[in-house]
Amino acid sequence: MGKTVAQKIFDAHEVACPGAGVRVISLDRVFCHEITTPIAINDLVSIGRDRVFDPEKIKAVIDHVSPAKDSKTAEQGKTLRDWAKRHQIKDFFDIGSNGVCHAIFPEKGFVRPGFTIIMGDSHTCTHGAFGAFAAGVGTTDLEVGILKGVCAMREPKTIKVVLNNSLRPGVYAKDAILHIISLLTVNGATDQVIEFTGNAVAELSMEGRMTICNMAIEAGATCGICYPDMVTVDYLWPFISGDYKSKEEALADYSRFLPDADAEYTRVLEIDAASIEPVATINYKPDQVKTVRELEGAKVDQVYIGSCTNGRIEDLRVAAQVIRGKKIAPGIRAILSPATPLVYKQALKEGLIDDFMEAGFCVTNPTCGACLGMSNGVLASGEVCASTTNRNFNGRMGKGGMIHLMSPATAAATAVAGYIVNSELFK
Repeated sequence: MGKTVAQKIFDAHEVACPGAGVRVISLDRVFCHEITTPIAINDLVSIGRDRVFDPEKIKAVIDHVSPAKDSKTAEQGKTLRDWAKRHQIKDFFDIGSNGVCHAIFPEKGFVRPGFTIIMGDSHTCTHGAFGAFAAGVGTTDLEVGILKGVCAMREPKTIKVVLNNSLRPGVYAKDAILHIISLLTVNGATDQVIEFTGNAVAELSMEGRMTICNMAIEAGATCGICYPDMVTVDYLWPFISGDYKSKEEALADYSRFLPDADAEYTRVLEIDAASIEPVATINYKPDQVKTVRELEGAKVDQVYIGSCTNGRIEDLRVAAQVIRGKKIAPGIRAILSPATPLVYKQALKEGLIDDFMEAGFCVTNPTCGACLGMSNGVLASGEVCASTTNRNFNGRMGKGGMIHLMSPATAAATAVAGYIVNSELFK
């Protein structure tokens, strides 16, 4: 019987098999941020195990509340900062050089096909876009990963989602993944991996693939995975050119992780990508989705463009195309948060920041703050936000607030109209 991508990665990293259905795998990367990692750090210190398995394989960033908003978040940052210094973790991104973790780590070339990655963050699944196995874990698993460089995981089962044909103009990766989640439901992929494939996925940039994999967790999945191809190699080439004689050689090496033709899946879901239109969530679950056409006219108070889902340069370019030369509607607060300093600098260079500011957007530094209701865009009770983030749980962006998740194009069009509406880019 053939094997899936996840099974091949597990085979290549297996350290032990302690029980039926459980495998201990070695880790290529342990990613850390200042919200979840300090708990693990303090626990390791308290039991006399303040060590790291390999400072070269640990990458850390302050991103969730950046800069710190109060004494508690300042202490969290200090704990991570001191720990990184103590253990000579050179890839630590502090205030000023920091960005949203799931954007800056791939941007720095830290993710490769076939890698195993953990982090104390549910959206670690983003990195599966490169053909890696990447999973969010709890404090105990994070501690073991930091200390020993291993993690115990259940034997992976996989759902295969095939996006046939091409997405229409004005329809984006965010629309595709919201549509997929609406079909799978929030529990439909629990404790499984989702392989995303098909012509529409192959046509996506790495940014688009990261958007799709980022939200695999919203269907309950442990990880979302795209197949490594020449798009992957082109993105990584500045970081891997010293390891391979040519891009073709790199692709041949990465192709060993592609699934076998007779790999076994728990479910295969085939979707006509050409049938998808712009969508947005309603209520408080990411599988509660309607077309933007059905929601047109729904009022919002705030528009937010950013996050590890849609804060990359590609997202900013699309949104800027919609708002360029226009103004946001009266009574609307519109916030833009580029996901990394590099994205911010590129947006400045291309004049995109001017476009947003001329339209009336507040442009902030890279941060996760608004997405989880901690800073830089928290909602008041009863307020509604049109957002490019990834989670619309009750109170997610502020107690009593409601979120409509959507693509950057739809969010930008909504900012201009003052209510939910399709962008003119949708044909």
